[in-house]
Amino acid sequence: MSHDLFEAAKAAMAKAYAPYSKFPVGAALRTEDGRVFAGANIEVASYPEGWCAETTALGHYIMGGGGRITEIAVLAERMAKCSPCGGCRQRLAEFCRPETKLYLCDNGGVVETVTMGDMLPYGFRGDILK
Repeated sequence: MSHDLFEAAKAAMAKAYAPYSKFPVGAALRTEDGRVFAGANIEVASYPEGWCAETTALGHYIMGGGGRITEIAVLAERMAKCSPCGGCRQRLAEFCRPETKLYLCDNGGVVETVTMGDMLPYGFRGDILK
């Protein structure tokens, strides 16, 4: 199942708007019902403002009705095994479980599989804030 998620991240990366960093990134996530939501990073002239690929994918996910995220793929054109930044790890954790698979990719496919719990072992949990 991870290869189609990689392909969705790769297609999203091709749409990145990264004129300042020249560092396009794509991300894709899958919900437990099989829906896939993808996004690319978007930069603006007040660099480093803008948003990450994972944030764009999460926006599509929320607008598409949400659900439990079971898998995530991240791909950067110029960096193998690009992981989500700290802020995106926390954003993703809001909608994932610690066992959610995170695929770190290079241009050919998945290079390493970790879990969100591996990437953010001490993240904030929304349920304790209610």
